[in-house]
Amino acid sequence: MKSKTKQRIAVLFALLAVTGILVGIKAGQIVTMVKASESFVPPPEAVTSARVESTEWQTTRAAIGSLVAVRGVTLGAEVPGIVREISFESGSSVKRGTSLVKLDSSAEEAELEAASADASLARLTLERTKKLREKQANAAADLDSAEARAAQTSATVANLKAVIAKKTVRAPFDGRISIRQVELGQILSPGTPIASLQTVDPIYADFWLPQQALAELRRGQPSRLRTDAFPAGEWDGQVTVINPEVDPTTRNVRVRATFPNRDGRLVPGMFANVEVLSEEKRPVLIIPATSVLFAPYGDTVFVIVDKPDAAGKMTSVVHQQFVRVGERRGDLVAVISGLEAGQSVVSTGGFKLRNGQRVAVNNTLAPKAELTPKPTED
Repeated sequence: MKSKTKQRIAVLFALLAVTGILVGIKAGQIVTMVKASESFVPPPEAVTSARVESTEWQTTRAAIGSLVAVRGVTLGAEVPGIVREISFESGSSVKRGTSLVKLDSSAEEAELEAASADASLARLTLERTKKLREKQANAAADLDSAEARAAQTSATVANLKAVIAKKTVRAPFDGRISIRQVELGQILSPGTPIASLQTVDPIYADFWLPQQALAELRRGQPSRLRTDAFPAGEWDGQVTVINPEVDPTTRNVRVRATFPNRDGRLVPGMFANVEVLSEEKRPVLIIPATSVLFAPYGDTVFVIVDKPDAAGKMTSVVHQQFVRVGERRGDLVAVISGLEAGQSVVSTGGFKLRNGQRVAVNNTLAPKAELTPKPTED
């Protein structure tokens, strides 16, 4: 019995010894980790940087507009008839007076021949009546009747010629014609659309500006137009019309600018971004828009400064700085307050930083911020 008790005590002491050894080893590991963490310095985060630059921006008024043709109509026939000839191709350019569609005028032309013969007879009768009247061989009433008959037949001929002329639809001005909406043999009623005709060089852009802009607006003011359909294109024009009234509902004024369109890429109805340029320029501080971290409590940027570390070696550290930003143009944004010219800010990679963190600046692959970026097809 005593022997078993001694064995149990020996096993217990052995377990306690093993447990103590394990606890000691683990405690040593923890102490080592704590000391290592106290001396551990995290590696610097890789970022790209940009300088705060001072420049001048031309004052502009931006608006969204719609393109409008200088002249535009929907062509149609004035008189009913059957389409006998179509003389244009859809989408082609036509000159003023060009015959586009001819309606059947065979009945009117036959009536014109009869009316012309009747008019010739009436003129001959009038001449004979005048000669007889000079000899007092007939009554004055006969001469009046002959003159009335001649005038009546001439009017009938003129009326039939006008009807026949209306059977031919002609272009009222130079322009580009749309897809035709009629076919040969189709019976047209008055006003039935045949095609639309638009003059697109130059072209108008109509847009709205707030009434405060009236103090700066003037006719002839330079304007610039861009459209998403041609992101690499840019058109320069000028303000040609400023509406003499302000919309009482929106307090905006309607403005029209005219732009050259020699290549015909701009078409009526197209959406466009319009800028009205001012001769005045103002100094601004600019940084890439990617530098700004937007947040509900305020917009911030990370400013890069160089300072010595514990070993006396110069290293780059970031400090978070609140800023007020203004107008944005292309990839750049204007800074109203919070920065000074010449400072260096983080342009990309700011989302992973914290205040006071070390950074490694590598601008090898830094994207270039441009005032007027042009997307590529790559």
